[in-house]
Amino acid sequence: MRIDQNMPILIVDDYLQMLRIIGNLLRQIGFTNIDTAMDGAAALRKLRENDYGLIISDWNMEPITGYQLLEEIRADEELHDLPFIMVTAESKTEHVIAAKQAGVNNYIVKPFTAQTLKEKMELVFSDY
Repeated sequence: MRIDQNMPILIVDDYLQMLRIIGNLLRQIGFTNIDTAMDGAAALRKLRENDYGLIISDWNMEPITGYQLLEEIRADEELHDLPFIMVTAESKTEHVIAAKQAGVNNYIVKPFTAQTLKEKMELVFSDY
């Protein structure tokens, strides 16, 4: 399946370097319409003001974690269908299970490559 490379993507991470890394990986695989948020609260504000085709979020953030952001999105009538990829250093099985149960579309453990990101995105959009 071909993904729209002009699709707006929101990256959420409280670590500026990781925002840059993920943005660069997305550009490597052809995506250019990239926005960022430094935490879940900022992400929710942006999500309610703009249309995005995908959210890529870290798990560990304050004051709202990526997991809490996922729960908020899935509970929101306007946003609940938004594709969501969780990116985290948390590889514990219980975290993966919790994220799946909360409705995450895919899960990437850091560190990862542009190819891994592309494959995970293709899997997410093969379901749509």
